[in-house]
Amino acid sequence: MTSAAIHSPAKQPLRIALWIAQALLAFAFVGAGLFKLTTPIADLSQTMHWTGEYPVWFVRGIALIDLAGGLGILLPALTRIKPRLTVFAAFGCTVLQGLAIAFHVSRGEASLIPLNLFLLALSLLVLWGRARRVPIFSRG
Repeated sequence: MTSAAIHSPAKQPLRIALWIAQALLAFAFVGAGLFKLTTPIADLSQTMHWTGEYPVWFVRGIALIDLAGGLGILLPALTRIKPRLTVFAAFGCTVLQGLAIAFHVSRGEASLIPLNLFLLALSLLVLWGRARRVPIFSRG
């Protein structure tokens, strides 16, 4: 793909939509990760009931996965240092949301699924957009 094709004005709306999606995903995943990582389990289980039913290492592990996904979906693209990692992070976020949906369905927590579906849709958009339509290339 030529540089002119990548930077064409026709792709500008998609480029903007991808940056917005990446920012929303970063905000959601980093926020959730920090919340799960820094909040005592007793307090956390008041808002996220499942966290009181699983080992601390599991909850904190999910927090680290959330943080990695949130940082990975934005920082490599933003800095243009190994921007391909953004595609891998989007894939990871997609898988994570698929697993979260299955987890919440298995627990009868249907009210939580719309947020997971929204994050899944944004993750799929970034995965498709950054892998196929408007990739970001490394500096230099």
